[in-house]
Amino acid sequence: MAGPKFGSFKSDNKGDPAAAAGEAAQRRDPYEVLGVGRNATEQEIKSAFRRMALKYHPDKNADDPVASEKFQEATFSYNILSDPDKRRQYDSSGFEAIEADSHELELDLSSLNTVNTMFAALFSKLGVPIKTTVSATVLEEALNGSVEIAPLHLGKSLCRKVDKQSAHFYSVDITDEEAKLGLVCRVRSTAKSKFKLLYFEPEENGGLSLALQEDSAKTGKVTSAGMFFLGFPVYRFEHTNSAAAAKDPDSAFFKRLDGFQPCEVNELKEGTHYFAVYGDNFFKSATYTVEVVCAEPFTAEKEKLRSVEAKILAKRSELSKFESEYREVLAKFTEMTSRYAQEMQTIDELLNERNSIHASYTNSPTLKRSSSGSKGRRTSSKGSKSDDEQSAKKEKKSKSPPMEASVSDEEGPKKEKKPKERLRRKKWFSIHHLKVDKRRPC
Repeated sequence: MAGPKFGSFKSDNKGDPAAAAGEAAQRRDPYEVLGVGRNATEQEIKSAFRRMALKYHPDKNADDPVASEKFQEATFSYNILSDPDKRRQYDSSGFEAIEADSHELELDLSSLNTVNTMFAALFSKLGVPIKTTVSATVLEEALNGSVEIAPLHLGKSLCRKVDKQSAHFYSVDITDEEAKLGLVCRVRSTAKSKFKLLYFEPEENGGLSLALQEDSAKTGKVTSAGMFFLGFPVYRFEHTNSAAAAKDPDSAFFKRLDGFQPCEVNELKEGTHYFAVYGDNFFKSATYTVEVVCAEPFTAEKEKLRSVEAKILAKRSELSKFESEYREVLAKFTEMTSRYAQEMQTIDELLNERNSIHASYTNSPTLKRSSSGSKGRRTSSKGSKSDDEQSAKKEKKSKSPPMEASVSDEEGPKKEKKPKERLRRKKWFSIHHLKVDKRRPC
């Protein structure tokens, strides 16, 4: 259940430290901007900002750059002083500590034109976390007591649809006994609409001032928000920036439970109390179901909630210690892996040098020359083989005619043989000649 947030004024010089420092030097002291002392209470700061916000809001000062600048300055100052951690950081270190710790963007959609609203909706669809604030018009109407309030009975749920940047107000009457047993207000949307659950406190003039705010969050197949007034400290959980988590998952893990903060109000008194459901969608209305129940039938759930939140607080303390140990071990691991890579490279270089020295102990030519010589030798032997074949063919031609002639002389008177037999005989002589030729010594 977050405190009321009305917007923020962000620097555009995050990438330029010098420009950011100059801009920080030009900013006025937040206490001076809101006109409160350094020991001002939370209520005094809230009242001072409410007066300035209603006076300089863009809805009431169209096309007035001076009013717009004052509104942004007051909003920025309030965001610092309304947050105990930021206020403490500013008191000790000034604007530099605030800028180093500031990553969120908050917008009042009612002050944006159509084009800027479309861009904001696009960034939201792309996963860029954009926090929105309740319209100043709604806050002003509530403060003036000019809003319609519908009764809401304990244990009864209502299903309604609220327009964007508009709110439905409800009043709930509780007895002293019901207040002691505890009260829970829950809103959910099966259409996964984006909305805010608001709690207002009555003012002396009959109006209502915003005291608590809870943004809807996705839980399974619905979006929901709840406020728990159970008589003991109940914690609210603000989700971390998903974009920052993607850049540095380790830091996001250790800061995950930092958003677990105690609620400003943990019990209600008997009487009438006021809740509202604010449509926080960019373009369309929000469909929701709201109900307020007494915690009496939920005794077991009440004790379980107390137990699990105590465990979460203990785990948050453990994470702080574990982070320092993890960072130390991670640094040592990084050092060891770097040394491992260096040692591996050194060993490879030494072994290669050793092999090179071993290979130098020889009178043989280099691998390249020996390859060329082998190729040359293969070529020359092939050439000599071709020369031998050519010589054999020449010798065959020179020897064949005399042999045929001698055969013809010896068989002259005999009957002439058929050409077929002569050819066969000639072929036999040729084969015989080749066999004899192959037996010759090299």
